[in-house]
Amino acid sequence: MARKLKTFQTSLGFFDLAIAAPSMKAALEAWGANSNLFHQGAAKESDDPDVIAAAMKKPGVVLRRPVGSSRSFSEQAELPSDLGGDRRSTNAPHRSRGQIVKKPSSRPVDKTAERKAALAYEREERRRESERAREKAARQRERERRQQAVDKAQAALDKAEQEHAKRAAAIQAEVEALAKRSQTEDDRWNKERERLEAALQRARS
Repeated sequence: MARKLKTFQTSLGFFDLAIAAPSMKAALEAWGANSNLFHQGAAKESDDPDVIAAAMKKPGVVLRRPVGSSRSFSEQAELPSDLGGDRRSTNAPHRSRGQIVKKPSSRPVDKTAERKAALAYEREERRRESERAREKAARQRERERRQQAVDKAQAALDKAEQEHAKRAAAIQAEVEALAKRSQTEDDRWNKERERLEAALQRARS
């Protein structure tokens, strides 16, 4: 059964935000808030009929408007026009970004619209979950691709090291064989020289 939606409102950065969601937790997740704005008094359930109507038309979608303005909420909103300074009258009551001005609701509750909004929210949630699943699968495929590349490079390195070790061992064996042959030749020559030198000595005497 579709969960009943409520409209929640807060201010983050340069924008007022609103969303139709089944719970405060769902609203915080959609806003990407790192802390509980409701406990901090920076967010609350809205009772503004215009805000509620806008949010219920796009349940689960974060709507925006320039912070502190009374414009209508929409998916795309322009930055506030008074970023360079505070143009509000000094006689106007100060309202922090986290405070929401209450407007008494004058519209009757439309149960059919509520059910439609709740179903639309669930569709939006499924779309988001599907998108997150696709992104997760893409990241997994990229990790696997990188791991395959690493494994291939590591295998090539291991093979080259083994080939090098084999060739180095063969060369070392050749070096040792040449050294043995050289020593054998030195021993033979020493004996031969001694014999020839003895013969020369006998010839001279």
